[in-house]
Order: sequence, then structure tokens, then C-alpha cells
Amino acid sequence: MRIAQIAPPWLPIPPKNYGGTENVIYQLVEAQIAQGHDVTLFAPGDAKTSARLVSFFPQSLIEAGVPWSMHLKGYYHLHRAVDYIKEQSFDIVHTHLSSSSDMYIFPLTATLATPHVTTLHSNFPFDRDARSNRTGDADQYYMDWAPSVPVVAISESARAQVPFPLNFAGVVHHGLRMQDFPLPQRQKGDYFAWLGRFMPEKGAHHAIKAAKCAHVPLVLAGFIDRHVKESMDYFEKEIKPQLTDQITYVGPVNTKQKVKLLGRARGFLNPIEWEEPFGMVMIEAMALGCPIITFARGAAPEIVADGVTGFLVNNIDEMVRCIPRIDEIDRVEVRRHVERHFSACVMAEKYTEIYRMVIAMQLVGAIEKLDEIEEAQPVTIH
Repeated sequence: MRIAQIAPPWLPIPPKNYGGTENVIYQLVEAQIAQGHDVTLFAPGDAKTSARLVSFFPQSLIEAGVPWSMHLKGYYHLHRAVDYIKEQSFDIVHTHLSSSSDMYIFPLTATLATPHVTTLHSNFPFDRDARSNRTGDADQYYMDWAPSVPVVAISESARAQVPFPLNFAGVVHHGLRMQDFPLPQRQKGDYFAWLGRFMPEKGAHHAIKAAKCAHVPLVLAGFIDRHVKESMDYFEKEIKPQLTDQITYVGPVNTKQKVKLLGRARGFLNPIEWEEPFGMVMIEAMALGCPIITFARGAAPEIVADGVTGFLVNNIDEMVRCIPRIDEIDRVEVRRHVERHFSACVMAEKYTEIYRMVIAMQLVGAIEKLDEIEEAQPVTIH
């Protein structure tokens, strides 16, 4: 199958540190190539991929110093990619809706003749400014085009939260290349881990409170978004003052550092304060055998098998009570759960099923349209 993958142009593929959507795209493309598909990736020139790479910029936008609020290059990337595709022969076009500028996908692909699908990686609203925490009403205007574009949700929870009548083609959970994650280690540390982007809804402050109450060490790792004032203020006011010998921060981590951190952790604390559409770090931790204790919000109940790969809790008190029980979890079984449900191979196979369905539906629609045209033709009697 000839697949065109249009990635957002903001972060490198794969990401250097933080970048959930970009990590998923990287994993998916590599799995599709391994399964024999012919994949073309539209992404900036700093992408590292086994696919055929088509770039309109030498460097991803954030790396080049372009802030999220400056959309013009983002739009240019998407428009040029769609124009390129119109001149080529692809079986399917796969786009990704992750940040505000990705909403241009809807008008750009609504009338695209090539079968296409977009994955919804983030929650609505997309018309928002993280710097000022302002939300607008522009999302509704894009519904002029959105219902004609097949959409894939990344969890049942994410699908249920969409406030608009999108044209859902299915749900596909994210997956990982299992060869990138070593088998669980017999020896592990005594610390718990938290990893993510420093924002209040990610719950690092709750993880600190739980660790202190349970008298266990906690290692924090993650990304402070220097382009978002709320992220910087949150870290400086809520996190930094609580750092001690027990609560430590190691900074952003690359893939190698992440594997080391999570693979040796006794457990992973995930006290999220929002309906997170997926939670990539949870399957990364579980791939290394690290069990999860998470608030049962968003997609967490779809990812964590309660009592098997970790514990689903509702508040900090329940999290504290589960921390001493973390050694009850079989780390080998935690890894097996990811292999069965959240591998890149499984993800790619599910997307192939959706691609085939979308292609077939578009073919049926084209035939029905031809039939309507033929029926509308006047009948001439000689």
C-alpha cells in the first residue's frame, strides 16, 4: 500500500525529548515499512525515518525558534504536502491533528480525491492560546469541512469527549516498537518516577504529595515549555520549592535516559487532573515492566489493567495506599500486556484495517455518485 503520512511541522520526528504525537508518527511509520508498505513522510528535514522524506523546511519549527502562535509556516507545510499528493498516486493519505494549526487539515483535505484519514491526537478546543490561557470559538467554523474527513480517535475516552459531529472511522490505541524497550530488569531501584510536560493537569505536584505521604523517593523528569508562561510558572512556584533529597528533578530525558529511568523505577505515578486522550508515557513505562498507579481519568482505564499492570485510583489517598502494594505486580506480565495491546505492530495493523475500510467506502461513494449521474441523464426515444 502506498501511504502518505503528513506530520505536523513543529517538533522533530522522532522527538528529542517531549513530543507524544511525533513519537507515535515515528513508531507508526517504521512499523508500516517493516510490514512492507511504501511510505512517504512529509516532515521537516531534521526527521530521522526509514520512509521517503519530503521536506519544505530544513528544520522543525520549534527547533528553528518559531513559536506555536506563528501559524503561517505550519499552514505552508500542510498546503504544500497536499499539493504534492494531488500530483502523485497514493492509496491513502494520513494526517495528524495535534495543535491549533493542524485544524487547516480539514479544509485542505475535505475535497481531496485520494482517500484520506486524520488521527485526532488532542482534545478540543484547538482555538486556544496556551500563553494567555485564552479560548476562542473558531473550532465550530471548521465543522464546515470536518464531517467529510474520516477521523480516528486514539481512545474511546477521547472519542466520547469530542463536542462536534465528526466522521469517526474507528479507534486505534498508540503503540511502541518493542525492540526499543529492553525486557524487564530483575534488579530495580527503590524510587518511583514521574515523567511528562510540566503543566498543572499533568499532576507532578500530586505525585510529590503522594510520594511524601508514602515516604518513598520520587524522581521527576520532563519538559518545561519555555514558550508557555503557565508551564514556567508552575515549575518555579509548585515544583521547584519542593525539591529535596527525597524529591529530585533530573531535567528533560532523551530515549536512552527515559529507558534507564523507567526501567529501574519501582513504579510510575500518574495523578493526572484532566481527561487525557491517551498517555504515551504509561505504555512506555509498562513496556519496561514498570507498573503504573494512575488516576482513573481519560484513557487510563483503557491502558492500565487494574491489579495486573498497576492500579487505577481516584485520589491521592488511594494512590498512597497503593504505593506499598506495587511489588504485587508481575513486571513480566506488565510487559506482555503491552506486547499484546500496545505494540507498534498492532497499531499499524489496525490502521491498515481502517485504511482499507476508508478506501472501500470512498470507492462505493464514487460508484453511487456515478449511478446518480446516469439516472439523471435524460432518456432519448427514437
